[in-house]
Amino acid sequence: MATADPSKDVPLKAAQVEALVVMKIVKHCSASFPTTATGSIVGMDRNGLLEITNTFPFPTTDLSSVDSSHQNDASALAAAAPRAKANIVYQNEMIRHLKEVNVDANNVGWYTSATMGNFVNLGFIENQYHYQRENDKAVALVHDVSRSSQGALSLRAFKLTPNFMTAFKEGKFTTESLQKSKLSFKDVLVELPINIHNSHLLTSFLHQLPAHPSEGDVALPTSLSDLERDPVKAPLYPSIDTLDLSIDPFLEKTCDLLLDSIESHYTELNNHQYYQRQLAREQAKITAWQTKRKAENAARLAAKQPALPEDEWQRIFKLPQEPSRLEGMLNAKQVEQYSKQVDGFTAGVTAKMFAVRGNLLPE
Repeated sequence: MATADPSKDVPLKAAQVEALVVMKIVKHCSASFPTTATGSIVGMDRNGLLEITNTFPFPTTDLSSVDSSHQNDASALAAAAPRAKANIVYQNEMIRHLKEVNVDANNVGWYTSATMGNFVNLGFIENQYHYQRENDKAVALVHDVSRSSQGALSLRAFKLTPNFMTAFKEGKFTTESLQKSKLSFKDVLVELPINIHNSHLLTSFLHQLPAHPSEGDVALPTSLSDLERDPVKAPLYPSIDTLDLSIDPFLEKTCDLLLDSIESHYTELNNHQYYQRQLAREQAKITAWQTKRKAENAARLAAKQPALPEDEWQRIFKLPQEPSRLEGMLNAKQVEQYSKQVDGFTAGVTAKMFAVRGNLLPE
């Protein structure tokens, strides 16, 4: 009797991305900006650590054959590429070629580009569900091109929670189902820590790169022990960018996007309130009809006549369909992402403002 693989039961704890994979993702996303860029990632899972060793982009859609009125949908077409039938065939063919050259040929998810952290939408959820349905260890790598342009790499790994996977499979996001499953916007995605890994050959090459001497005349070492005791130190280059007191333009843009998301939240809230008003009106009509029918049946019973059926209201009245709360949940999750970005931006600005507070106050 074959025993089950114990590694399949170990939950994912982190993702380890090769430096070459990071460079490929950054290059593809930067070249496609502002259009959304997507691609597939391959690797293997080892004791809860997802090792991502290679990647390849999905082919872009030729918009010259598309109607001119739909040419603005380039980002929408690119965002839906991971679950397109043609790209699924392309992905399987690429993985087969990678297997022939003895490279990791296990699909472990996909990657996408984002702008100012704006990636939590229905398309992202559908793509991740498409991959995670086949492999529960599949992840989505999100590269924020706008944040990375500031000089700090923004690469994050996400996967859907098991509770949200179950709810999305059933397709029921009503108030009753959400209360029963206790599912909130915080239970949609879970973020995994990312480690950048370099091969031993690349690490050796980096250590062999010569550094500029800190002094004009450098005494040559006499032995290996001299090198180990006093290695060559690279000079420190001062940076005055951190002294800039101007408000970060990315902070202003993030605040604008945050306000747009809040407006979308109020729109969803108004739609749900309209549904509740419609439902209350219909239920009032049904109650009035049932009261009238009971009175008629009481009169017919006194006249020794057969009673009329009291369940005809199901055919006469039609209750309004409750709108899905999924869009509201995703919008709330996006608001949370923007709020974390604003918090990160204002931390540095606030510290500098307090540092120069004495010069700003009038005497």
